[in-house]
Amino acid sequence: EAKESIIITDELTQFNIAKDGRSWSIPAHFDTYELEYREMPISGIETANTPMTFRTDDGLYGSIHEAALVDFPEMTLASKEGVLTAALAPDGPRNLEQKAIVPLNFKSPWRTIQIGRKAVDLINSSLILNLNEPCVLKDVSWIKPAKYVGVWWGMHLGLYSWGKDARHGATTERAKQYIDFAVANNIDAVLFEGWNDGWTVANADHNFDFTKPAPDFDIDDVLAYAREKGVDYIIHHETAGEVAWYEQQLEKDLDFAAERGIHALKTGYAGWLMDGHYHHSQYGVRHYAKVASEAAARKIMVDAHEPIKETGLRRTYPNFMTREGARGMEWNAWSSGNKPSHHEVLPFTRLLSGPMDYTPGIFDIEYRSIAGNPDVKVWNNTHSSKCRVNTTLAKQIALWVVLYSPWQMAADLIENYEGHPAFQFFRDFDPDCDWSEALQGEIGEYIAVARRSGGRFFFGATTNEEGRTLEQPLSFLKPGITYTATIYADAPDADWQTNPYAYAIETRAVTSADTLTVVLAPGGGQAISFIPVR
Repeated sequence: EAKESIIITDELTQFNIAKDGRSWSIPAHFDTYELEYREMPISGIETANTPMTFRTDDGLYGSIHEAALVDFPEMTLASKEGVLTAALAPDGPRNLEQKAIVPLNFKSPWRTIQIGRKAVDLINSSLILNLNEPCVLKDVSWIKPAKYVGVWWGMHLGLYSWGKDARHGATTERAKQYIDFAVANNIDAVLFEGWNDGWTVANADHNFDFTKPAPDFDIDDVLAYAREKGVDYIIHHETAGEVAWYEQQLEKDLDFAAERGIHALKTGYAGWLMDGHYHHSQYGVRHYAKVASEAAARKIMVDAHEPIKETGLRRTYPNFMTREGARGMEWNAWSSGNKPSHHEVLPFTRLLSGPMDYTPGIFDIEYRSIAGNPDVKVWNNTHSSKCRVNTTLAKQIALWVVLYSPWQMAADLIENYEGHPAFQFFRDFDPDCDWSEALQGEIGEYIAVARRSGGRFFFGATTNEEGRTLEQPLSFLKPGITYTATIYADAPDADWQTNPYAYAIETRAVTSADTLTVVLAPGGGQAISFIPVR
């Protein structure tokens, strides 16, 4: 039987939004999603990646995206004669005409439009997920959400290095310290980037070996210690975008992890291009799906950084737990950082597609704990002493609820959590979400979300640069039950610029009949845990 295929060079799908209004999106880019979100007129869009979210002048909300992206290049949007038109990612800079090679009989991804009368209607839709194929795994009992910690933030601050030098972050001794911290704080797992051989001081040598630990990281000793303490280990594979090389050893690398009882993997694809192909090309899309499939065969969950966009594939492969795919916390360590409003845009844009590993929870907002430390070096061209997180402390806590991920990290150095009363929220928090609802919000302004795990509820609300007060009915709680609400709030004088650390903790008894007044400082937030009274 002849195997015939066709080359796709263009797509003619168009989205004609009849009325103008405001839009929120990032520019189209075929190698990264880590770009700043823009608010602009719908009619002003030249290019955009999806989800592209908008509000028409007559108050209708909508978002354009795609679903079930498995073996096709990503879709972006480009304005042609005033109409938003699909634009497929090319194969690579040396092959701009070819977008995809497909059989004569093929399925493209879904093109989706979500519409709502309120902004939160978009968040509460399951359209993207439901357009994917059902789960292909017979056993999903091993797939479990988790809270985790690791040395990742120390590297971005320039305190530790990934490579083999005196500042190496992933050491056996430090791993055991983090495992002990996890045990003491009801945290499920630890992640150690830079654990493996191949990193250099300059981080320019990409001869990574994912079966060989660095000289000062005894992985079998660390794993034995973690098992003894009941803590899971997340292994890390940084590929630097060298996909062909990674796929040659992928099965061996995953076997290495599975044989040691490791069921969680974080991947990375830092750098431009994948073997000459764009990250978001058909070549890249196929690779991310392949990793999810091969990992599932070995009962390994996946968190991808520098990923292809989320389009609901986690319904088919629920082991594809979370991914990055936007400007995350790391940008605050070596740049002017993410604006306060970034966190009120993400739920209505990037997170409409699926979970994001944003890595929230920085308590040392101005990096006071490393001030004057001579071990801190420049990372990514900027010294961390010139940077900070544009937030209040209470907002960092609330982001654990607002920015959904079934793997949720407490990203700060563990020294900044030790003995901190506000860290009790993360100890109590459960990322295993049985139910969730966006309760109120406006794009780029504010957001309030509630989630339930078992019998407990968690609430998070955040605001942009403007302080505001929300009235929030607690009707999402189960009727007839009294809950202990522990409220982690901005103090009255809190402000993300001038007084970011000011917070207050209050405990009160509440029921579903109550309404809370939620006061948010400029750039602030509030988090609440609701624990049933026994």
